Amino acid sequence: MRQMALIGFLQAQNCSNFAASWRHPESRTDFMSADFYRHIGKVLEAGKFQLAFFDDRLGMPEFHGGRYTEAVENGIRCVKMDPVACMMAMGMATERLGLGVTYSTTYYEPFHVARMFATLDLMTNGRSGWNIVTSLNDIEARNMGRDDVVEHDARYDKADEFMEVVLGHWDTWADDALIVDKTTGRFADASKVHRLDYKGQSFKSRGPFTVPRSAQGHPLLIQAGQSGRGKRFAAEWGEMIFTYTPSLDVGRKEYAELKALCASTGRDPNGMLIGALVHPVVAETKMEAEDKRAALDKLPLEVDSLMLLSEALNFDFGSKPLDEPLTDEDIASMSGLQAIRDRVLKNAGTKNPTIRDFIRISGRGRLNNPWVGGPKEVADMFEAYFTAPACDGFVVGATCVPGTYEDFVRFVVPELQRRGLFHKDYRGATLRENLGLARPEIGAWRNIKRGAA
Repeated sequence: MRQMALIGFLQAQNCSNFAASWRHPESRTDFMSADFYRHIGKVLEAGKFQLAFFDDRLGMPEFHGGRYTEAVENGIRCVKMDPVACMMAMGMATERLGLGVTYSTTYYEPFHVARMFATLDLMTNGRSGWNIVTSLNDIEARNMGRDDVVEHDARYDKADEFMEVVLGHWDTWADDALIVDKTTGRFADASKVHRLDYKGQSFKSRGPFTVPRSAQGHPLLIQAGQSGRGKRFAAEWGEMIFTYTPSLDVGRKEYAELKALCASTGRDPNGMLIGALVHPVVAETKMEAEDKRAALDKLPLEVDSLMLLSEALNFDFGSKPLDEPLTDEDIASMSGLQAIRDRVLKNAGTKNPTIRDFIRISGRGRLNNPWVGGPKEVADMFEAYFTAPACDGFVVGATCVPGTYEDFVRFVVPELQRRGLFHKDYRGATLRENLGLARPEIGAWRNIKRGAA
């Protein structure tokens, strides 16, 4: 029987993608301690989650005049510690939970990323994943020594080349290259370790690579591109794809389209899992859950939405009155997460929506379409989306950290297990085993039909 995957959505602070979650009375405030991440890891592993995933950006939100006061004063994702260090604290406290971290192809060198994640995979016994992003705004660019962000599609073109270097390095050690025989004095078989000698338009990298293959072959490749170009990149490279599905019908349609895109590249679409982002608000009864929802709706501030939209779309949403229509030039200049812009334009009923329209339709900074109820009601929604199918699993966004995860594990996981929709124990030791994905063969990625999607 087909079973779903569950992923915990995290940031390296005490909020999830719902920025107001830090304001919840029960959210922990010791997010700069290792114990904070150890505890979350243990909760998710007790609930048999396959993966904990750290989102990241390389800068704090600000308005484009360079004003960051509102982000700092209101705690709008202004703390972003290095997620790799936080992940390792979680990894040392767990044995089976997969651990994913975001790293940018725009601001790092591919050899560095290849070595970082290959090492993480060894240190976690084959449980690591890399969330591949191209970065999206001028704030990040300026922190990394650039004047402004590279154009959207050009970032993905460069990312394709980045992937060739990383995967090329991961393939340069044969699985049986290591010998480590003290009696013969032979450490490894040099005939089974190769140079990459890559030369492309954006990158060149010689090798040999310095990290052998791990128990799962190489880290899981995670992606969340939702623009047309982003979906093509996801179809070619991604093994776990994160999506946002505002309705069951939309989810079913986009699921089928993304699987078809994957198949058009020559990949097996069953080797690419799709996880839908959801915000469950759950309690022992539906009435208690609705009371929780009412309290949560009081947490977001208008400035949360304005600043997070500015961050995501690389446009200053604090520059105009809320009800003044944006100009054609304003719309054209939005260069970040184009899927958000396109969704607003599609649903606003006008080609010149207002900033208030962007807040309302995008849901950015707000608790957007939460799934509210007791165990049965929430499990019903999970089952409906999973069996449609609109996804292969779910990315659980927290509204209270770590309370949301604790409530979900306590109330919803047993109900999903009772229905046979979610596993009762881990299948194996590695992340790929626990997601039901095959161990990648060396060089298999070279068969991808690039551009076919």
